[in-house]
Amino acid sequence: MPVKTFDFYEFLRPFGKPLLGEIAAPSPEIAPFPYGHAHLAGRLKGRKWIVGSSNHGCYLGSYEYEKRLLFESVVKEGGVVWDVGAHVGFYSLLASILVGPAGRVVAFEPWPENIVYLKKHLYLNRLENVTVVEKAVSDCTGEAWFQEGSCRSTGHLSPQGTLKVKTIRLDDFVQENPALAPDYLKIDVEGAELAVLAGAEKLLADFRPTIFLATHGREIHRRCCDFLWARGYTLSALGSQNLEDSDEIFGLAPENP
Repeated sequence: MPVKTFDFYEFLRPFGKPLLGEIAAPSPEIAPFPYGHAHLAGRLKGRKWIVGSSNHGCYLGSYEYEKRLLFESVVKEGGVVWDVGAHVGFYSLLASILVGPAGRVVAFEPWPENIVYLKKHLYLNRLENVTVVEKAVSDCTGEAWFQEGSCRSTGHLSPQGTLKVKTIRLDDFVQENPALAPDYLKIDVEGAELAVLAGAEKLLADFRPTIFLATHGREIHRRCCDFLWARGYTLSALGSQNLEDSDEIFGLAPENP
């Protein structure tokens, strides 16, 4: 008895060209991914996420739960968010939805594999208010060595790195793109926090963005707090943690510096 083969694309044809086109003809600059898509929850409900691109909590709704709730409550429609250390784009997607069509998101990410997933997530969700900057943010504009971590989310600038990447100071970026001056800064850069802040002194003074800062190590955490306090920021931790014990800083700028 002959075996009848199953043609997946023929099966999809009755459901319409848009669905078939999305699967059969992905973005020309990004290859298909083998694990399929999941749908996100919460404020990102219905948005697509590539399974295997990052922490499963992203699409299960548990990823950085307290930080995400704070981010959702603070970021307002029409604002400009800079996602420094965008990884594969979870907060870039969330920010894009929160600020809406009138707002803008700038996603800074240097690691090539992360950039591919980041762009794919933007493409899959038809988000057009996000600008991707393929550079590492630091205290100087130029080039530096980047070291891959044990997973895609833990890469960082290091003299022992294996990949040379372009770097940018936030002060330089805002000088070149004044229309994109940030209302909110989300920073997660695996130990390079002080370099990011040092390269943003004028930006912090001129535009006073609200800051969501992940810190890595007690000494870096203390020095970041001192840096922001010296510039008039009011700092707090997430949830019930004490600021000194937290690895997340929420910073509000002074209203009248």
